[in-house]
Amino acid sequence: MKRVFGLLFVLLFFQLNSSAQKQKVIFDCDLGGDIDDAFAVALLLCSQEEFDILGITVGHGNTPGRAELACKLLYETGMEHIPVYMGDHTPTVVGTDTEPEGRSTQMRWSEGFDKLQPREEHAADFIIRSLNEYPDEVILFTVGPVDNIASVLDKDPDILKKAKRVVSMFGSIRTGYGGGEPSAEWNVRGSFEAGKRLMQSGADLTLAPLDITDHVILEDDYLTAIGMRKTPLTDALGALYALWYRHAEWAVAAKMFDGVAVGMVLWPELFTTEPAHVYVDEEGYTRVDEDKEPNCSIGVTVKDEEFINRMSRRILLQHFGR
Repeated sequence: MKRVFGLLFVLLFFQLNSSAQKQKVIFDCDLGGDIDDAFAVALLLCSQEEFDILGITVGHGNTPGRAELACKLLYETGMEHIPVYMGDHTPTVVGTDTEPEGRSTQMRWSEGFDKLQPREEHAADFIIRSLNEYPDEVILFTVGPVDNIASVLDKDPDILKKAKRVVSMFGSIRTGYGGGEPSAEWNVRGSFEAGKRLMQSGADLTLAPLDITDHVILEDDYLTAIGMRKTPLTDALGALYALWYRHAEWAVAAKMFDGVAVGMVLWPELFTTEPAHVYVDEEGYTRVDEDKEPNCSIGVTVKDEEFINRMSRRILLQHFGR
């Protein structure tokens, strides 16, 4: 009997220890715009051996529509224990990823879904509460315009210093869209005043700029395999991709901008980074000031083929469902 209790104690110890080693994360996104947000969420869900997902927060533009989409995605995959929080609804903010009413084509997939609801707590309050509850333990991902982060800093200007790291798909340093000249990247110009504040926040900040995200593309052979997998997660990704594909002139390639930011934490060996002092100018460009002390690390290179292989493998091998 003592041996049985001893074995149970050892098993419980390793189970608790394994749970304690998971990295706590919060994922702040603009789900429902470009297709990369959905694949980034899928990568998060497929990485729960590494990540303890405290919550998903949505911001910028039609946040009720974004939250509805997130809730359906979590419900369909049996992940309704992961809470969703909304930032401010800003219906006058519409980008090239939306229809005139601020509803993206992807939101048609979740329109009217009510089996799972976002939490009543504001996204900014949730982020502040989590960072206070787990100081120096939480990695905060930001992969959209950083409206929610501006709301966080309005309420507590120093709170991001309590994050273990802030990892942002943000900016364009040496190259821009299509490998051209540096661009006013969407997550910056979508709310560039908020972007200025992120860069001045004092957080331990890592940027995944266009330099390492714009050329990481999920090609048709991977998309076909994912579409044929037929699990609730891959069915959802297939439906969202079909609604997104070519609905706007720029929607021609499934570039994994946001997923790369997640990959920087999951697989750091695939990346090189360098320190820099980055600021946001009045036109939404991210500039480097070489005369100032670094305020962030910026992604410089990525092994894009290996990243796509690893991400696709995780999505294909999962078997989520209700």
